[in-house]
Amino acid sequence: MSEHSGRAPVRAPFRVVLVDDQPLVRAALRMVITEAPDIEVAGEAGTGSEAVRLVGELRPDIVVMDIRMPGMDGIEATRLITEGPSTDTHVIVLTTFDDDDYVYGALRAGAAGFLVKDMALDDILAAVRVVAAGDGLIAPSVTRRLIKEFADRPQRDSRPRKNITGITDREREVLTLVGRGLSNAEIAAELSLSVATAKTYLTRLLAKLDARDRVQLVIIAYETGLVGNTSSSC
Repeated sequence: MSEHSGRAPVRAPFRVVLVDDQPLVRAALRMVITEAPDIEVAGEAGTGSEAVRLVGELRPDIVVMDIRMPGMDGIEATRLITEGPSTDTHVIVLTTFDDDDYVYGALRAGAAGFLVKDMALDDILAAVRVVAAGDGLIAPSVTRRLIKEFADRPQRDSRPRKNITGITDREREVLTLVGRGLSNAEIAAELSLSVATAKTYLTRLLAKLDARDRVQLVIIAYETGLVGNTSSSC
C-alpha cells in the first residue's frame, strides 16, 4: 500500500533517527543505512522519551520507531513527534508485532509507515526511501488485515469523527475506493478515469480533508462510515 501521498519529498541525503531498545537491532539498521549513499543516521535512541527529545534537537527527516520499549512506547512517541514542532519529520513504525492494535494505534498516532522486523533489511531501507519520497507505506503482510480492522472495529476513542464536507460526489466515490484499499490504477478502472485524473482527485482529497497521506484517507473513509460497518452521517 504505497502511492503518492501529497507530502513533500525529502531531498537526499536524508537524515534518519533509529529508535529501538535493542542495540543489536539499531546496529543492524545502522549498518545497512551506512552503505546507502542517499541516507545517513543522524542519531539513535533506546526509549520513546529519548526519541522525542532527540527529534526535537536534530529535526531528522525520518524516524524508524520501535513500538514496545520501556517507559514511553513507540505509539505515544510517534504521536508527540507528529503533533510537535517537527512536523516535517515522518515516522516509520518498525516492530516484531504485526497485531492489529499496534497497526491501528501507530497510524492513528500519525505514522507514515508500518513495517515488521521480519522484512529483509534491504526492504526496510527501500521503505525508508518510499516515505522520504512523500509516500505512505504499510507492509504487505498487514495491509489487508488493517483494512478489515477498520471495517470490524467500533470507534474506541472519544474524539469526534471528521465530517466529510466540501467534497464533490466524485471525490466521495474516490475516497470510498481508497478506503477499500484500491490503488490509483484500480480506482481509475473502477470509475472509468485516467490514472492521472485519479491522482488529481486524490491530491484534492488530501488537501480538502487535511490528511497527511493516503493512510489517513483510509482512516477517514472508515471513521465516517463510507466504508465498513461504522455508522456515521456524512
